[in-house]
Amino acid sequence: MAAVIRTEKLTKFYGSHRGIVDVDLEVDKGEVFGFLGPNGAGKTTTIRLLLDLIRPTSGKAYVFEIESSADPAAIHRRLGYLPGEFALYDRLTGGQTLQYFGNLRGGVDGAYQAQLIERFDLDPSRRFREYSKGNKQKVGLVAALQNKPELLLLDEPTSGLDPLVQQTFFSLLRERVADGGTVFLSSHILSEVERSCDRVAIIRDGRIVRVDRVDALRDLAHHQVELRFAGDPPTAEFKELAGVSDVEVEDHRLKLRVLGPITPVVQAAARLGVTDFLSREPSLEETFLAQYGRETTEVK
Repeated sequence: MAAVIRTEKLTKFYGSHRGIVDVDLEVDKGEVFGFLGPNGAGKTTTIRLLLDLIRPTSGKAYVFEIESSADPAAIHRRLGYLPGEFALYDRLTGGQTLQYFGNLRGGVDGAYQAQLIERFDLDPSRRFREYSKGNKQKVGLVAALQNKPELLLLDEPTSGLDPLVQQTFFSLLRERVADGGTVFLSSHILSEVERSCDRVAIIRDGRIVRVDRVDALRDLAHHQVELRFAGDPPTAEFKELAGVSDVEVEDHRLKLRVLGPITPVVQAAARLGVTDFLSREPSLEETFLAQYGRETTEVK
């Protein structure tokens, strides 16, 4: 099966400033692919290159097996796009804005458009300038979804949305995939990637540092473990175990971090008379920060 998105050593520099460097990606048909990284890591630059809104310094990008700069119009006809930051016509209402974008595509299914407006709880009669940030985002999402695209390119799509609207959005993503679509979603919010994506690429400082299934990423993080003993905790025994670090004692509690399998810690705790055992599974955010840290530089 041909990849819906494929890049080969895709690189972009803005003068002497780094955008992205040697980005290799493949996104398969029918998956929700998360593009994860801190602000400034290169997520938006990559999406703009896929859309031929900017041209690469070197390397190539293919969408539907069409090189992005060869026939961008053919690519754009088959996708829906939500930019990370956008401004529309202030004097048009939300409904007029959506109709305008629908007409540019030669028309859309009016019933489906109305269904999207209802599900996002959007008032289409208000002018765009009167909308809150969240309602402007709803207009952008409906515009991206209303033509039932084969591919959705979404740059920070949940920005400004309240939790209930986010649930609606993720439900619509699943429906689009079930109907044969593909989603490429950039985010710096790890919890939304965790709940919505099949695979994820992590980008940091313009370079891809890992591509994997979401559930596999948690293996990178340290488990937080807390043990309680009747007497003084046997600190030395746990410090000797492989993968154990940051061993601390507080009252009769022993706190430690475990990288890798937690079984040796469980076995040692049982042997040494533990009275209480608490282990917290790491979140994807803790996974990311533990492995790659918070620092980043340069452009989006």
